[in-house]
Amino acid sequence: MTQTLLANTLDLVREAAHPLTGASHDYDPLLELAGDAQFVLIGEASHGTHEFYRERAAITRRLIVERGFNAVAVEADWPDAYLVNRYVRGDNGAADAEAALSGFRRFPTWMWRNAEVLEFVGWLRAYNDARTENARVGFYGLDLYSLFTSMTVVLDYLDKLDPAAASHARYRYACFEQVGEDPQAYGWAASMDLSASCEDEVVSQLVELRRRAAEYVSRDGRLAADEYFAAEQNARLVANAERYYRTMFRGRVSSWNLRDRHMADTLSALAQHFEAQGTPARVVLWAHNSHLGDARATEMGWGGELNVGQLVRETFGASAVLIGSLTHTGSVTAASDWDAMAERKLVRPSLEGSYERLFHDTGLPRFLLTLRDSGDVADALHDKRLERAIGVIYAPETERMSHYFHARLPSQFDAVLHFDETRAVEPLEPSARWTSGEPPESWPTGQ
Repeated sequence: MTQTLLANTLDLVREAAHPLTGASHDYDPLLELAGDAQFVLIGEASHGTHEFYRERAAITRRLIVERGFNAVAVEADWPDAYLVNRYVRGDNGAADAEAALSGFRRFPTWMWRNAEVLEFVGWLRAYNDARTENARVGFYGLDLYSLFTSMTVVLDYLDKLDPAAASHARYRYACFEQVGEDPQAYGWAASMDLSASCEDEVVSQLVELRRRAAEYVSRDGRLAADEYFAAEQNARLVANAERYYRTMFRGRVSSWNLRDRHMADTLSALAQHFEAQGTPARVVLWAHNSHLGDARATEMGWGGELNVGQLVRETFGASAVLIGSLTHTGSVTAASDWDAMAERKLVRPSLEGSYERLFHDTGLPRFLLTLRDSGDVADALHDKRLERAIGVIYAPETERMSHYFHARLPSQFDAVLHFDETRAVEPLEPSARWTSGEPPESWPTGQ
């Protein structure tokens, strides 16, 4: 890009940017963009950035209060999030918001057990307490990692309603006993033909549960319908998780696509459940940018991967609004390896040629940029650029290879939030390394 073209692009971004000042009206353009949309997808460039969680919650509160959104769906396992759902709807005996988050025990615990989520859950409970039962906002998980937990939930549900059906379900799920409770061990053994696949058993259980749906739901109005729906989603999760763990050893593309299709299908099932109860669903979705930005506009999609953002756009069109969040530098809560403890790490300044560096060069500390039907600025940003993605692991020593991909931002998102300098989100149980380990003030040379 020539210096003249770069200068013109920077001027266009500065002119179109809506500064975020902390005022109550900061997100008016987003609410206008949301309009009558059924789904607003709010992404994050990392799973450990305070500003992403805080601002996402602020936007969601406004969508709930001012636009009537009635569900929050998150990149989390269904049974863990459902504990939160029952708490915020006043349906269970959790003592407080922190107890409601107790289900999030799987790595990375800080992703949902953090100070910003705790505050939002407390707010949502208070908001719901002032509303009638049918007008309360729910909180749901879309992910599929909870293979064994979801099996337990299905069995507990059937134990209460149909002990004979529970006995049959235990027999089917006993197929997994050969690997204990290690889903990856099951996936490896089944994919290598070292043990029998449990596919037939989990699919049969899902089919059987659905066959008895009318009988189970007829017992106690809305509560029975909600409990059956939760059990069905867990049974479907078991079936898809079995396939996911069996597929993950055969290549990234197939397992990634299976996971994101499961999340998109769960979102659609949630919308159908609301509509069956006589209430059109309007859902805010929280997940990583890599799941919510349209994959067709990224290196992921060009390599054969799809994602939730793409699938929702294909199904619902303009009724879905996709929002991304970016940062230039700061700190982040992340691990150095899978299942390792959380650390507070410095985020290196963004690379030349990235959207983050371009936005940094505007000199604007934090801003909102709407991209849908935005004319000149969208055209100027359409050229392929690098974009950063930090998940639960951050490896700054291999940053370019590990954390950057190419994208066309105006096709990926309808709007983007940029926070030039950010800080790490605070875990509810910070490790000694997170609490006492101060990030280095400078990086070693080389990368």
